[in-house]
Amino acid sequence: MSTIRARLLLVLVVLCGLLTVAGAPPATAATPAAPSDSLWFDGTPLTVQNGRFTDGQGREVVLRGYNVSGETKLEENGGLPFASVADARRSATALRALGGGNAVRFLLSWAHAEPARGQVDTAYLAAVSEQMRAFLDAGIRVYPDFHQDLYSRYLFNTGSWYTGDGAPGWAVDAGSYPKESCGICLFWGQNITQNAAVQKAQYDFWHNSYGLQDAFLATARATMTYLREHLTDGEFAGVVGFDPYNEPYAGSYDSGQTSRTWERDLLWPFYVKFRARMDAAGWQDKPAFVEPNLFWNANISTQKQEGGLLDAGTLGPRYVFNTHFYDQKAISGILMWGKAADGQYASDFGAVRDRASAAGTAAVVSEFGHPLSGMVSDKAPTVLKAMYQALDSRVPGASWWMNPAASGPVLSGSQWQWDLYNGRHHELMNGNPDKVLTSGDAWNDEDLSAVRLDDSGNATLRQDARLLDRVYPSATAGSTLAFTYEDRSRDGSTTLTWNPVPSSLPNVARLVGSGQYGLLVWRSGSGTAPTELHLPASFPASATTVVSDLGTAYAPPAYTARTPVGVAPEPGGTGSSRLLLTDSDSGVLHYALVANGAAAPSADLLSAAGSELASWAKAHF
Repeated sequence: MSTIRARLLLVLVVLCGLLTVAGAPPATAATPAAPSDSLWFDGTPLTVQNGRFTDGQGREVVLRGYNVSGETKLEENGGLPFASVADARRSATALRALGGGNAVRFLLSWAHAEPARGQVDTAYLAAVSEQMRAFLDAGIRVYPDFHQDLYSRYLFNTGSWYTGDGAPGWAVDAGSYPKESCGICLFWGQNITQNAAVQKAQYDFWHNSYGLQDAFLATARATMTYLREHLTDGEFAGVVGFDPYNEPYAGSYDSGQTSRTWERDLLWPFYVKFRARMDAAGWQDKPAFVEPNLFWNANISTQKQEGGLLDAGTLGPRYVFNTHFYDQKAISGILMWGKAADGQYASDFGAVRDRASAAGTAAVVSEFGHPLSGMVSDKAPTVLKAMYQALDSRVPGASWWMNPAASGPVLSGSQWQWDLYNGRHHELMNGNPDKVLTSGDAWNDEDLSAVRLDDSGNATLRQDARLLDRVYPSATAGSTLAFTYEDRSRDGSTTLTWNPVPSSLPNVARLVGSGQYGLLVWRSGSGTAPTELHLPASFPASATTVVSDLGTAYAPPAYTARTPVGVAPEPGGTGSSRLLLTDSDSGVLHYALVANGAAAPSADLLSAAGSELASWAKAHF
């Protein structure tokens, strides 16, 4: 890229979308243990109740993980996330063991599901099922997504700077679209609003021109029917729901139409139709993960559009409010000069919580991330830390201990992305043998994958494991009142500590030391299953300290039904662990501090820290 083009890119990227983030200390996946490790309360289907994901034991569930994978956008593996089932299994193990994920957004391709109009490719769906099963077998929950960006790769010519994915070739042939051109665009996202071919094709889809939307809905129903019939009941229980359409946008608005009325009159009716196809395919007990207009929460004022499914009424348990968030200011390189800071995205993610609450349903941030190479990659460690912080709580770290009750629900989220083949692609861009893409994500100059394969074929993290593999409450037996996690992740050689324990809790601060810690506060429910927190690899049982009203332990013992504080493997045989906290009451306030900073703390220190936490919890709840 020339210097002039690079400088122009910094300016023009402000107009729309994402850009391109540097490596980090590597970590390598462990050899998977024997499969299963399931306990009696594992594996139940999720529903939405009282605005939260809820399992069959009545526990509030938080989904954390990654998008699997942008490889689906490419042609090199036929629109599948992986080249083989073996790669899918290797990826699932690493995603759990290295990345701490318990869920994935699993990308699908309309172009490959229906390559000829009216003819669903069952061979593609069979391959999808097998690769999806690799994650379900690892105890990782899945929600499929029919993905599109810029509508279709078939809109773009072989010499184009850009490409798209989504609709099949016959869908493009059905329309009389102008020759694609984004003019002076130097970033792919600008095509959404500046490429006439993309605009017209999107417009036709939402208006069901040439029966395009009808065809898509029929294929979606056939896909869901196939998955329901070819996954076992136990595997299907791990499928959370379905994301109908990635990043919907009108293309262009009719005269007098606004972004809000477009959502009301075209987008929401499409979701109602998709919901009906889910019901007909046997997915009636699973929610649709519906996305609003992609610009509804843009953090650049010139891009932001009114939306958020404001006129859809109460969504209720059959829908999940599903949105994305990227810091376009940080990506622009000029609208945010420095790094992200403590609480940077508290208001942005607070708006997601508020919108879902008003709609009477759960929320998921199904895409978030930042470029890992290129001119703004130096911001990635702080941007991603601030995003995870905002998923955990709507209160900045500096004020969390003083105002924990304002935390709000812990948000579910899927980072973009998890691509084993990062930097090792062989993609003919738009079918052009003279433009073979190998670097990054091999798609429009993006590079956002948290993982890659090393020279030995092992999955290796490209970001700080302290950032990605986190303590989080994967299942809370009752109602979550507050949660925070200090990951102590690094920005280069600098340790980022945004949530220090206050001096008013000297024994808690001494116990935590310079290590990582998480703190969960909840009110017990009526069930008998325990509360679960994911334990990162940096929290081996032998070096983990738990201080809770339920019990205090250094190196907590193996879980049993009679052990109030215990450790067990996470289901799926990936070698990852969880902390299990068992209460025997209902409606009672509980708390648990989980830390890895103190080596064999004394009984006196544990007792003193426990007394401080008890007083703190009583004062704030």
